[in-house]
Amino acid sequence: MKFRLGLLAALAAILPGQQLSAAPTHKLVHYAAPPASRAPTRDWSQVATRLPSGAFLWGNPDAKVHLVEYLSLTCPHCAHFENEAIPPFVAKYLRPGLVNYEVRHALRDGFDYAGSILARCDGPQAFFVTLPKVFAQQDSWFTRAQAWSKIESAEGQAPDQLLPKLARGAGFGGVFGMTDAKMDSCLANHDEQQLLSTQAGEAWRKPGFQGTPTFMINDRLQPEIADWHSLDASLAAALHLNPSPRKTGRR
Repeated sequence: MKFRLGLLAALAAILPGQQLSAAPTHKLVHYAAPPASRAPTRDWSQVATRLPSGAFLWGNPDAKVHLVEYLSLTCPHCAHFENEAIPPFVAKYLRPGLVNYEVRHALRDGFDYAGSILARCDGPQAFFVTLPKVFAQQDSWFTRAQAWSKIESAEGQAPDQLLPKLARGAGFGGVFGMTDAKMDSCLANHDEQQLLSTQAGEAWRKPGFQGTPTFMINDRLQPEIADWHSLDASLAAALHLNPSPRKTGRR
C-alpha cells in the first residue's frame, strides 16, 4: 500500500513510492555498558536540548565531538544499532561529556512519520528515554502496522486525517503510553509535521546519503560505521583515544 501524506509535497518526493515493506527479522542482543575510565564531573546523559533546527541533541552541547545519526523508526538496522551501540556509547563518550548525539529523522513511510511525531511530543528529555523503548518493540508494532495496511486505504487523505489512523493501526497508544486524545493532539501539530518533512527531505537529498542508519562525525559522513565497534573506533580516532578492545569468541 502506498501512503500519500498530502499536506507536504516534499515528503512525497523524498519517499519514492512510500511503500511499506516487510521489516527483516532481527534479534536484539543485550550488551553490558563498559565502565567509564573515570567518573565524570557531570552526568551529561541527563541533559537533552532542542537545537534551533528543531533536531534533538543529547549530552554536552559543547562537546569536542558531535555525532549525528539519521534514523527511521521503521528501520530494523536502526533498532539493532540502538540496542547494541547506544548503551556503551553513553557510558564511554556521552555521559562524560566527550561526545554529544543528535538525532535527525530520515522518514521512510507514514508509520515512521506518525511515530516520530509522537516520540518528539514531550520534548528532548523524554525523547531519548522513549526512543529505545520504541525500537525494542519494533517487531510487534510493525507487524500490526503491516496488518492494518492490508485492509485500510490511505489514499487521498491529508496528514491530519491520516496520521491518527496510522498511529492507531500500529498500536502506538500502547507503545508510547498515550491516550487517543493526546496522540491526536501531538499529531495535529503542523509545525512538527513540517519540521520532520523538511528534515527528512534534507536527509534523502544529502550527497552520499545511502539510507538508515547513516552517521556523521563533526559534519562529515561516516559510511564505515555499521556497529558499535566501528562507531567506537571512529569516535576514539576523533578524540585521539584508544577504542574499547573487541570481544572475541562465540556469543
